[in-house]
Amino acid sequence: MAEKLSDYRFKTPIAIRFSDIDAVGHVNNAIYLTYFEFARFTYWKEIINWNLPENGIIVGRSEVNYLKPITLNDEIACYVRTTRIGNSSFDMMYVLVRITPDGEEICTTGKTVCISYDYSANKSVPIPVSERHRMIEFDEPGMITNTH
Repeated sequence: MAEKLSDYRFKTPIAIRFSDIDAVGHVNNAIYLTYFEFARFTYWKEIINWNLPENGIIVGRSEVNYLKPITLNDEIACYVRTTRIGNSSFDMMYVLVRITPDGEEICTTGKTVCISYDYSANKSVPIPVSERHRMIEFDEPGMITNTH
């Protein structure tokens, strides 16, 4: 998955905690999903203004592509964007970068399939119109595959 950082408009810094580190000094592989989750929720809160108490979301699938290890002393950030929007599901892509004196170095990429969900009815529901519109508007109509 060759990602171009120029395709992403949203980036958030990620704090590496000591507890994220495994026995050999790298960020544990399971922690990357937590980093993606933090970036996703920050994007939904700051950009999409998703009303989570009224319109739930669950993750239906996650993919992580480990390219380079991350260590405790690295400074990292995560780019995130919506890449596909269906009726009740949408895809989000992530690029985790290490910030170096020479620029940003891609360490990990990932994808989640998110599903708009009604917890009281225990079923998927259509993506709310306002949130759908904001995702398309922010991540550029030409960048998102709209399968709605």
